[in-house]
Amino acid sequence: MRSKRMFTAVDSHTEGMPTRVVTGGVGVIPGATMNEKRLHFIEHLDDLRLLLMNEPRGHSAMSGAILQPSTRDDCDWGVLYIEVSGCLPMCGHGTIGVATVLVETGMVEVVEPVTTIRLDTPAGLVIARVAVSDGHAESVTLENVPSYVVRLDDVVDVPGYGPVPYSLAFGGNFYAMVDLDAVGLPFDRSRQQEILTAGLAIMTAINETAPPKHPEIEGLDHVHHVEFIAPGSDARLSRHAMAIYPGWFDRSPCGTGTSARMAELWGRGELALGDDFVNESFIGSRFTGRLIAETTVGGIPAVVPTITGRAWVTGIGQYLLDPSDPFPTGFSF
Repeated sequence: MRSKRMFTAVDSHTEGMPTRVVTGGVGVIPGATMNEKRLHFIEHLDDLRLLLMNEPRGHSAMSGAILQPSTRDDCDWGVLYIEVSGCLPMCGHGTIGVATVLVETGMVEVVEPVTTIRLDTPAGLVIARVAVSDGHAESVTLENVPSYVVRLDDVVDVPGYGPVPYSLAFGGNFYAMVDLDAVGLPFDRSRQQEILTAGLAIMTAINETAPPKHPEIEGLDHVHHVEFIAPGSDARLSRHAMAIYPGWFDRSPCGTGTSARMAELWGRGELALGDDFVNESFIGSRFTGRLIAETTVGGIPAVVPTITGRAWVTGIGQYLLDPSDPFPTGFSF
């Protein structure tokens, strides 16, 4: 057996969505902060993301996280988030997967009933509190980065769809929230391709006419997520289909998307601090969110969200690159 590269990873899924937690083979990525590491990775090391996320080692909705030494003295690990759509500043389902893997593999000191893990992410400090019973990670509650509203009840002209009302919020990534009724589609997985096509068209229209820009995180200046809200959703229970660039759906309820949705509801005065909010994915899995504090981001009113969900370890693997492999960065199909 010949191998040009070898990566070790622990695979997991968070309420249906995969996270391949890369524990070895990458080395220490240059950068004084995790966001600097993210930007360096995007420019110089993106072939590793493509190799691990694309077919044949991954698939069209693959997601992962690369463990790194923390760049902060107050954190246990650094995390770089990768998926088929790119290298994210934050990923909620991925962080739940990382925290579960760290406990299940003993890569952190495990304390019962709660193991607290401080994670250095490109978006900032994220605290994971893992509920542990008999050494097993039962659930994870994330204290996410501050989330805020960019705009409420705006309208974007989308070719083929006309004027589409939407709101935009940040929860670790930027999310456009659109009522499914606004594009004339039902909350039905049999119509997923039509929903996805609409989502990609909306992303393109926003990015071409009014792209967002985070006031503090360099390189975060686009929308790659459209959260289509199902009819009947409210500030207690919301159901959605999360369309993601370049063309797939989140299987989980989406942690950063849940944070953005709570920020939007808070901005409308519909969700108060301390109230539980249940967010349901396109496959019926759920996260429970809660807003615990008010703050600011670059002078913008913001909130601190928590998200609770579950993850399960699904495998341990070593991923190889043979020098004769005709697909050294995999392929998309």
